[in-house]
Amino acid sequence: MRPRRHDPDRKDRIVDAAIEVIAEHGVAGTTHRLIAAAADVPLGSLTYHFTSLDDLRAQAFRKHAQLMSAVYAAHFDGVATREEFVEAVTDLIHGDAGADTHDWAIAYELYLAALREPSLRDVTEHWMRTSRSVLERFVDPTTARGVDALIEGLVMHKTLSTSPVPREQIRAIVARTIGEPPQ
Repeated sequence: MRPRRHDPDRKDRIVDAAIEVIAEHGVAGTTHRLIAAAADVPLGSLTYHFTSLDDLRAQAFRKHAQLMSAVYAAHFDGVATREEFVEAVTDLIHGDAGADTHDWAIAYELYLAALREPSLRDVTEHWMRTSRSVLERFVDPTTARGVDALIEGLVMHKTLSTSPVPREQIRAIVARTIGEPPQ
């Protein structure tokens, strides 16, 4: 009998591999075999640690959303004034919200999957609530919802466009959305 390999990080490695496979192949192309190969684990490890491929994908999306939320929140550390908030939101959009094309590929895969799998909407809803709670440190809840949607939309436009919106225009859009400071 072969000795059992001690591998306490196996489940996390599988989740991380699932994130990478989703980024490379999309949800539709993600399989148990591709994830097992990427994680360098036997195929049976996936069924041992996860109830289904849907369960594994949900855990991968949840982890990705948590990581992105931490980057997002950190972006606003030190912001104290309305002007700093406008600049921080502008920089966030202009800099792809602290994410790269790989991160956005996973996010867009999550959004598309959540349209078809309502169980994933818990992941997207939690991610949106977390983002809005960061924004609500600076603006009211209604404005936070609009700014959150603006960030998502402009980043998507920037990511998919062949001629991105210049930073100055992004700043003007953000300032108009946030509105004038109260008198």
